[in-house]
Amino acid sequence: MTKQQHFGWFLSRGFGPHGWARPYYEWNWRWQEPDLYQHSARELEQAGFDFVLIEDALSVGISPETLNLRVRKAYGGPKHDPWTLAPYLFAATRHLGVIPTANPAGWHPYTAARQLASLQHLSRGRVGINVVTDVGSAHHFGQERLPHDAAYDRAQEWLDALRLLWRSWGDEALIADPATQIYADGTKITAARHRGQYWSFDGPLNAEPLPGGIDGEPVVASPGGSPRGIGFAGANSEIQLALSNLDVDQIRAYRERVRAAAEAEGRDADAIKTMFVFKPIVAADTDEADRIVRASASPSDADLLAVAEAWSSDLETDLTVLDLDKPLDPAIFGEHVSQGTIKGLRGRFDSFADAPFRDILAGKARLGRIGDGISGTVGTANELADLIEALGDDAGNDGLIFSGDLHPVTLHRTLDELVPILRRRGILRSDFTAGGLRANLSSF
Repeated sequence: MTKQQHFGWFLSRGFGPHGWARPYYEWNWRWQEPDLYQHSARELEQAGFDFVLIEDALSVGISPETLNLRVRKAYGGPKHDPWTLAPYLFAATRHLGVIPTANPAGWHPYTAARQLASLQHLSRGRVGINVVTDVGSAHHFGQERLPHDAAYDRAQEWLDALRLLWRSWGDEALIADPATQIYADGTKITAARHRGQYWSFDGPLNAEPLPGGIDGEPVVASPGGSPRGIGFAGANSEIQLALSNLDVDQIRAYRERVRAAAEAEGRDADAIKTMFVFKPIVAADTDEADRIVRASASPSDADLLAVAEAWSSDLETDLTVLDLDKPLDPAIFGEHVSQGTIKGLRGRFDSFADAPFRDILAGKARLGRIGDGISGTVGTANELADLIEALGDDAGNDGLIFSGDLHPVTLHRTLDELVPILRRRGILRSDFTAGGLRANLSSF
């Protein structure tokens, strides 16, 4: 029997200039205003997607060089606060979950617990948190950059603190009985007290308890493929954002690591969904798919510089000034630059010394056909559906998160033909479950 899977959409640019530098920007949607996102959210809900997840980064840097790299093509900024966008998306939909990104470095636990509880009430249980541990914004909050594992320690303390506050109201604390004129029983509220390594504060939370108690708490999502990242997801998350080649064996192995991490924490392995981020290119037919792949096989210098421009923002290093015909010297990256991002740029090469920089960038510019290899992303809707079905049936995959601008043109290019095929095959839901995001994720 075909396995039903979950689907989400990842706003990979965050609450930023969607469509910028692309022809469809001339549709004249204003990215700073809610109409664009509300329209797109309704389309995703109609398509049967469980949620939309909004990327965020709190910093564009402070040095003139980094600032310019981040904003000159709008790869790393500007970004507006995704939490202010969430209520507009809830107002436009009835079932779609909304998962903005939260960095514990910039959000005090009491403030976070209160705002999230409020959004959970306003949305009837449809809010989530994508917890990230990036330390690049530390200087904005008067903090020192933490090492990789210490950032996860802080995130764990932050989540524990949120749960302490959410649970400070006992099960019988809320009465709301007009006959007795008693709204709440203060003797059933715990004066929560937290004294940790990163925060100290007193409770209890002054927000009304979450509907459904513990089961009504916001869904937690988290990225990170390192052992510590997978361990954090196993302990805390309902969604693990995963990156992997879409190969049955690799998907199965990755998913089993996440499930084992959950079981090691005493959780039911089925309580966490491992969902792989994917950015396919859907072609009208096989001839068009072949043409797209052939056109990418010999990228021009202009194509390579465009790739270098995109990577320069995340790496906080101007790659566009490097000699394409010489190997890249890894010493150009500062100590603060993510090793995972550097490894991602290197791709299939064991070392930057193994090839001229041109070959590194060409590997990013070239595209593959779905079905021709584990990294292929170009194909017809039927070919993409075949891949998704195989990942579910043969690898036990929980679902996929499509990545791209939250723009109607992007959504329709990707989903117009694919959604009906997935529905006919029983892979994509046609109806939602009552009870919010957590209920929809746990319904199969």
